[in-house]
Amino acid sequence: MTPAPDHPRGLDLERLRDRLDADLPGLVSGPLSGRLIEGGRSNLTYAVTDGSGHWVVRRPPLGHVLATAHDMRREHRVIAALHGTAVPVPEPLLLCEDDSVLGAPFYVMEYVDGVPYRTADQLAGIGPERTRRAVLGLVDTLVDLHAVDPEAVGLGDFGRPDGFLERQLRRWGKQLAASRGRELAGIEELQDALGRTLPRSPAPTVVHGDFRLDNVLIGGPDDTIRAVLDWEMSTLGDPLTDLGLLVMYSSDLGLTDSPVSTTSRAPGHPAPAELIERYAVRSGRDTGAIAWYTAFAWFKLAVILEGIHYRYTLGQTVGAGFDRIGELVPVFIEHGLTTLEELQKG
Repeated sequence: MTPAPDHPRGLDLERLRDRLDADLPGLVSGPLSGRLIEGGRSNLTYAVTDGSGHWVVRRPPLGHVLATAHDMRREHRVIAALHGTAVPVPEPLLLCEDDSVLGAPFYVMEYVDGVPYRTADQLAGIGPERTRRAVLGLVDTLVDLHAVDPEAVGLGDFGRPDGFLERQLRRWGKQLAASRGRELAGIEELQDALGRTLPRSPAPTVVHGDFRLDNVLIGGPDDTIRAVLDWEMSTLGDPLTDLGLLVMYSSDLGLTDSPVSTTSRAPGHPAPAELIERYAVRSGRDTGAIAWYTAFAWFKLAVILEGIHYRYTLGQTVGAGFDRIGELVPVFIEHGLTTLEELQKG
């Protein structure tokens, strides 16, 4: 049976209502309806309403789930810690680790009104000046995140910064092995090359792990960033991994039609070099090794996309656009290898 549009798969609204009534009495005043918010390829995000109030529910994907990759407690914890700092995040309302409610742990947070820009066509609608302002604001928000003192907000034990980059390479290598059903030319070569050229990390910070334009909500007359979303990969570690990922997403994939963010082609979108310079000036950090971090970002995304493709082949994805994810993986591998070659030439 196909779920009704207002009762999407993975979201039992009656059980959710019961839990909200028990833990947050008075919050909900009528029957709930919900919809899947498209765009995310990993954890599932739903908009829920009783007709007057609006909330957001986050839960892990259905089916094949890698250990620690979809930890709702960690995601809820970092949002709760950052709420009230200079980093804009939704207010967390409830964490539920009882699998009997939705079949997996989940949390509920406030609904923030804003736009996640995912394509160049979307940005073309607001024009070059607003596009430039939004993307530069993204860099400034990243600087604000990396300026947060983890100890001061209760995140001093949120990760193990020592050996962070080496562990990240091992982790994504394990993710690849666990979510792979085909040969991928060049992926081991890229992983090995990254391991041979590890840079020295700066002082650790809270890192987002997936920082990009379509993981923030932009709104208001000044196109400000109203909320940073999707904290599932956050930890304490090397802040330049966030910058490398942002640089990767600001690079041209060379594809005219891609299910992955294509905002870099929008008129007014700043070039990667300008984003790097702005971050360096505002943060005071040395960005001389950014090519390594960018190559690592290409590798990491190749692994993530392969995991999504693997779940798609098992029929365990929810939403549209998954049928084309698999063809992107070799593109990301090639970009990673090319970036490392440029680093070695430099």
